[in-house]
Amino acid sequence: MKKIGITLLALASLAGCKIKTVSDSSKESKTFSIEKDRDRDGVKNSCDKCPETAGPAENKGCPWPDMDSDGTPDKDDLCKEVAGPVENSGCPWPDTDKDGIIDKEDACPTVAGPAENNGCPWPDTDGDGILDKDDACPTVPGLPEYNGCPKPKTVTALEVQSSLESVVVTGSQRKQQRLSSKPVKQAKAATDNKAYSKKITTVKGKKGVRPLSSTDEEYNALVENPFESAKNQPLSTFSIDVDNASYSNIRRMISYGNVVDKDAVRVEEMMNYFTYDYPQPEKRQPFSINTEYSDAPWNPGHRLLKIGLQGKNIAMDNLPQSNIIFLIDVSGSMDASNKLPLLKASLKVLLNQLRPQDKVGIVVYAGNAGMVLAPTSAAEKETITNALDHLQAGGSTAGGAGIELAYKLAQEHFIKGGNNRVVLATDGDFNVGVSSEKDLETLIEEKRKTGIFLTCLGYGMGNYKDNRLETLADKGNGNYAYIDNLQEANKFLGREFAGSMYAIAKDVKIQIEFNPKLVKSYRLIGYENRKLRNEDFTNDKIDAGELGSGHTVTALYEVISTGVNSAFAPKETPLKYTSASGSRNFGDELATIKFRYKKPDGNTSSEMVKVVKNTAEQLAEASPDYKFAASVAWFGLVLRQSKLIKEKDLQKIEGLAKEGKNTDEEGYRSEFIRLVESYKSIQK
Repeated sequence: MKKIGITLLALASLAGCKIKTVSDSSKESKTFSIEKDRDRDGVKNSCDKCPETAGPAENKGCPWPDMDSDGTPDKDDLCKEVAGPVENSGCPWPDTDKDGIIDKEDACPTVAGPAENNGCPWPDTDGDGILDKDDACPTVPGLPEYNGCPKPKTVTALEVQSSLESVVVTGSQRKQQRLSSKPVKQAKAATDNKAYSKKITTVKGKKGVRPLSSTDEEYNALVENPFESAKNQPLSTFSIDVDNASYSNIRRMISYGNVVDKDAVRVEEMMNYFTYDYPQPEKRQPFSINTEYSDAPWNPGHRLLKIGLQGKNIAMDNLPQSNIIFLIDVSGSMDASNKLPLLKASLKVLLNQLRPQDKVGIVVYAGNAGMVLAPTSAAEKETITNALDHLQAGGSTAGGAGIELAYKLAQEHFIKGGNNRVVLATDGDFNVGVSSEKDLETLIEEKRKTGIFLTCLGYGMGNYKDNRLETLADKGNGNYAYIDNLQEANKFLGREFAGSMYAIAKDVKIQIEFNPKLVKSYRLIGYENRKLRNEDFTNDKIDAGELGSGHTVTALYEVISTGVNSAFAPKETPLKYTSASGSRNFGDELATIKFRYKKPDGNTSSEMVKVVKNTAEQLAEASPDYKFAASVAWFGLVLRQSKLIKEKDLQKIEGLAKEGKNTDEEGYRSEFIRLVESYKSIQK
């Protein structure tokens, strides 16, 4: 009888150790005391095969084995002896091309390439041995000393002139030597080591070509955007650009009676110098999206699609606290009335916009860099103003060292969630230490990772280095303005202070897909140095432009509709596998525009989408903003000597601008009309 009792007790114990069924698992697990469940895994000690180590009931209270210790239990691990992530079932992600970038993140998984290019090898479109990323002229073979561009015609002309003068001097000296035994003084060569950067602007007159100005100004050469086939290449991607330096620089050239250097013309910066009447964004969006579709005034039969963004206006009281470091060039090249004195007056305009909670520090550089003023409350205006007033120009230009020190100071006083910004004021003529365009690009790309924004203010003429400042602004989460007078300082740093100094969105990208059934061909007007690869649109590692509070951004696409004959439309390449007849019908959809942006302190982008209908209006019925933006772009294309426009009459440009003048309360549109009038006489 005793044996039967023991047997029954054992069977009862085994019944209590049954594994829960699926229906049981949905119930709340029973909690046992520490005496009955030492490892607190919900399995009684009497039923727990591993009473000292917690484990699931399905495995009798023991942890699942994990041979490779990768956190994926062997029962779920497809690669039990090799560690790998849970997302890939415990197997390591493959890297087919062995370039260190796993296939799922590699844009070119079968061809090795650097991480900076998403695993793809850097392209060299023109085959000149200079990679596109380092090539200022990626579609035209060039030389390393000219950043991948062909030798400028002005340099060739100077070399020819120099050789001719050398022949003349040598012949003259020989004649002198035959006539006299006295030594003859050698004439100075016509060119020096700076011949590459020298540009001679000329104007045609009755007696041939006469020099109008000789300068050492430097501008990057741009290749005009071509027309693309909507059937073969329906996607177009670019970064926004809120810079406006090109327009005020062109204004300076025209005001001095000079022919405009075409490489100084960036059409998008000319358009974005002006504000447009776009509505404020709705709900919590950082900007509104606006489109308008009408005729292209410079090419009959073509149309323009205008895309406009309006940044949200944020009241001054609601703007975040500022940590601003003035980085000021006090080298010898700044010793001119339109440089350091104008620079000081400009920064005082900015200072007047700041609040007591905002702080300002001052770093200067010449042969070396140094801190003049530690970050100080903007309430102490007299202290900051005195520091500015005592600055004097002299010495060489160690711009790289100045950038390093300014960013170091900004980082030391970094305000989380605040407006952390370096304001660089210079003529761009760096000549000590880190000074080449490529070296500056590398430096500023590294500084961009700190979360500190950059504003570049350009000053002066004659030795102005636009290319360096544009590179710094483009690559350093920044914006760029050229200050040619105090009026411009009041505009950019005064009236437009919030938009210039406070970013509401960064890395703003635009991607448009055209409907090949309605669009034969298209091209982006301007933004040549802001174009992105289509795959860069969703890649949050790729840098793009920032949008400031209240800022407007405008872009134009020139469109050739299907059925329109145009000499500019590219020839379509017949495709075997892509057929228009098999494509879906999207009705009257002209295009779909996608926008991506990040918050100023964010790392992940959000997307907005807008569909554009094929509803074009006549130019006469277009809005004043459309007419004015088109007239500014038109003037820019004429100044750039565009090969893709038929109509180049300045009188017609002026007429269209007058139609788009509208109320013009601040007078900037009227000023543009006067510039066009002035250029008529210069061009004659």
